Order: sequence, then structure tokens, then C-alpha cells
Amino acid sequence: MSKLNVVDHPLVQEKLAQIRDQATPPADFRRLMTDVGMFLGYEILADVRTKKARVRTPLTAMEARRLDQPVVCVAILRAGLGLSEGVGRAYPETRFGHIGIYRNEASLEPVRYYVRLPNELEKSFVILADPMIATGGSAIEALSILKSAGAKHVHLLALIAAKSGVEKVRAAHPDVSITLAAVDPTLNEHGFIVPGLGDAGDRTFGT
Repeated sequence: MSKLNVVDHPLVQEKLAQIRDQATPPADFRRLMTDVGMFLGYEILADVRTKKARVRTPLTAMEARRLDQPVVCVAILRAGLGLSEGVGRAYPETRFGHIGIYRNEASLEPVRYYVRLPNELEKSFVILADPMIATGGSAIEALSILKSAGAKHVHLLALIAAKSGVEKVRAAHPDVSITLAAVDPTLNEHGFIVPGLGDAGDRTFGT
């Protein structure tokens, strides 16, 4: 079964509290999402493959460690954009992809409308950024898209997940590790996480 890492670092939890607050305006919400994406991305990148390398300091040559695979962050549109920007701040050489999925409001099933991914996913350390794992449908669909495109090492980055949504993602993709800031207990009748933070995309862009 995949590894589940709920990051309880005080700085992450402070920013999460501000993100949840309905009084937080869109400009601050975007900044906070990017900050948390950077912190959580830093945690995830502890698993990236490294290799030994020789470097020369101003005084002498020495053995160091360098990254041994490209890093790709794929955002689920729209709400994943803030988190992916944070990953880019943690590692500026990150390449980016985008997957457009919306949830049918009647069936709550994911509907794909856009996919654009970097080349050589099979060699890359891939982070999928999706702030909210509610029913789990969008994350499951996006992970299937990434695997179909050749991705072999994928890590799911989320901000908040419903307990049932996490269970469904782990059952569908047991090889994918998940890092997030909180697990909330339930969903309401409209498929929103409770207590959650509302609609992450609408709050990011003020729509």
C-alpha cells in the first residue's frame, strides 16, 4: 500500500488555518497555496533519486550528491496551479504539465478535457498537484493518465483530503505515495470536503 504522509509542521498548519478561513481574500489565498506547495514539495522531494558527483569548491575537489532524475510537476486545472508554483519554488528546474479535469456536478464523476505533459515521464520524478481529494475521482483519473503516458514514479501532492477519498485513491493506485496537510472526516451531499475550505479553484481566482 502507498505511503501516506500528513505533514503537521507548525508552519504548514498555520498557513492551512489561514487558507481554510473564509475571510482570506483571493490574493492571500494564492500566496498561501504557493507557500504550502513549496513546503510540501520540499517534503516530497526527499524521495527523488540522487547520485554521487565530484564538485570543486574554491579550496578543493570533493564528493557531493546531485539529483539523478528530472522533476516534473503536473497540476490538475485550475486549483492545482498554486501548489505547482510552490513546487517550482522548492526546485526551480522543475518542468510542468497540466491536466484539465472537472467533476460532473450530477454524477460527481471526473470529465477530462485537456492533457499536456512533458516528454520522458518514464525517467522523471513526477508530482501530481491537486489541492483537494474529495471523492478521489479526479486524482484517480489523473494518475491513470500519467501512468498511461509512461510515468513510473508518481507522488500525489494535496492540501486536504476526505478520509474516504484517500482510501479510494490508495486502493486504485497502491504504488503512489500521498503527501498532504490534513485529512478531514467527511463529504457533504454535494461532494465537498467538510470542514474543508470550499472550492479551491474559485477561492484561488476569485470566481
